[in-house]
Amino acid sequence: MNNATTSRGTPRRLLHCLVFTAVTTFGSALLLPAQETPYDVVIAGGQIIDGTGNLPVRADVGIRGDKIARVGFLEHAPAKLTIDAHGLTIVPGFIDMHSHADDASGARSGLRSPDARRRAAASLIMQGITTVVCNPDGSEPAISIREQRNQLRTLGIGPNAILLAGYNTIRGQVMGSDYKRPATPEEIQAMQARVKEALEEGAWGLSSGLEYVPAIWSTTDELVAVVQALAPYHAFYTEHERSSGDAPMWWNPSQGPPDKPTVFDSMRELVEIGERTGVRVIATHLKSRGELYWGGSRVLIDMVDRARARGVDVWGDVYPYNTSGSDGEIVLIPRWAFGAGGESGSSSGSKDYAAALRRMMQDPRAAANVKRDIAHQLQLRGGAGRILILDYPDRRDVGEYLAEFAKQKNLSPVDAVIALQMEGYPNRLGGARVRSFSMSEIDVEALIAAPWVASSTDAGIALPEDGPNVHPRYYGSYPRKIRRYAMERKVVSVQDVIRASTSLPAQILRIEDRGLIREGYSADLAVLDLSTIRDRSTPEKPHQYSDGVDYVLINGQMVVDHTKPTLALPGRVLDPARPTF
Repeated sequence: MNNATTSRGTPRRLLHCLVFTAVTTFGSALLLPAQETPYDVVIAGGQIIDGTGNLPVRADVGIRGDKIARVGFLEHAPAKLTIDAHGLTIVPGFIDMHSHADDASGARSGLRSPDARRRAAASLIMQGITTVVCNPDGSEPAISIREQRNQLRTLGIGPNAILLAGYNTIRGQVMGSDYKRPATPEEIQAMQARVKEALEEGAWGLSSGLEYVPAIWSTTDELVAVVQALAPYHAFYTEHERSSGDAPMWWNPSQGPPDKPTVFDSMRELVEIGERTGVRVIATHLKSRGELYWGGSRVLIDMVDRARARGVDVWGDVYPYNTSGSDGEIVLIPRWAFGAGGESGSSSGSKDYAAALRRMMQDPRAAANVKRDIAHQLQLRGGAGRILILDYPDRRDVGEYLAEFAKQKNLSPVDAVIALQMEGYPNRLGGARVRSFSMSEIDVEALIAAPWVASSTDAGIALPEDGPNVHPRYYGSYPRKIRRYAMERKVVSVQDVIRASTSLPAQILRIEDRGLIREGYSADLAVLDLSTIRDRSTPEKPHQYSDGVDYVLINGQMVVDHTKPTLALPGRVLDPARPTF
């Protein structure tokens, strides 16, 4: 060590600050000698970013069983396993506020899959994720929360799981096929009863998807009444917005009602629900989508800041991408334009969509409406310059943006969309597989910087056999946030990203023993190499693990060892805390 720096190049003045922070953060633990009783695991020689937002400190972590037993200087303490963390950073395991890890549809079924590889959730765990909040967007399984919990426990899972009741599922169960209207008082009472039953069975809160059937037809008063059932349980309400831009995803100008909600209306409604019920409310996967609403995050942040200033308990979460999940399977031509079978048809099948569209376009009025709706979809998805062609019969066009495709063919963007269908795969809606980038980096950065916004993925579990249509967030969300937005773009500090991924979600969710590196807390930990951490998953090649996640432990068991997933299943279904505040 020279006069100016430590052996790792830390300025001496900063070192004094770190030591002071270490003592104030960990108390006397740093100063006491190591105990003789062996630890199961010691993570030695690393720096700790503890989840609070504090500066890093040099300390070791000793684990016994599933708990953090000691935080201090333990490099020579006896241990069954010692992890050499010199040059690495120890952080609390990441808590994913919005996860589709237990979605159970088709080949991509999640944590209740018969395939133990999928239940190990390597695509998530290799990001440092140790806890996932499941049943988002108002969708819970058709089975009860109790049955879901029992199945997860019986099968064994990689990450810990927190379960939510689903408003959309409950509304559908109560109202049946007659859901295109406000609920009656009797139906609201039945929904309240089902919410209470789910909470008694172990749900932590209630999610909704107001942009999706059948919640589209709910009213604010109905939502207030149902959310009010959460209050005695100190549970929370997390909401997928009615709209993330100038209109919901399902809306088309030629077909939809004129009084469409906007993203600002959505936030206004969520704040009202929180204010009228006193319940904690969360605006999940925050975004401001479409060219007309780029920069809208500033308005959303101001709305929330003003609500929080007057005591509304409102929070948010965001994933670090300017492309959404729905951006990856978009059809820019309205489904109604394909006639019977187009509205409910899958993106690919046996129907000749090119022929169906050609017939529709023979009607001048219908053709004008088709073009009007395509123009709306183009602005909602960020414009022709932000729509990437990923699969198309003419391989020369793969990797181009729609604007380039249109220019080469001397077409307007709207006519280029029609040409994709007419000249592309006839049995695929839209004629091509494309991904749009519908959000602006201005908004992504602003939302990441908001101190009340936690991290999330909005991702499920991916395996290579799932094919190419997988969002990069399934593999890269948390490393990307650290590398791109903290280390490269310097939107926030690394320790702020760690806080948004650990103690902040724990605070929002009221998780009492995770999200910080503290003695007595559960041993959910990640060991990161900040010199190499980065996401590698791309729209073209999604199935790539992130770099820089060297070790991950869940409940004291190794699930990532020397950058490789172990496929262990130590995760637990977590019980909600029901404190009295």
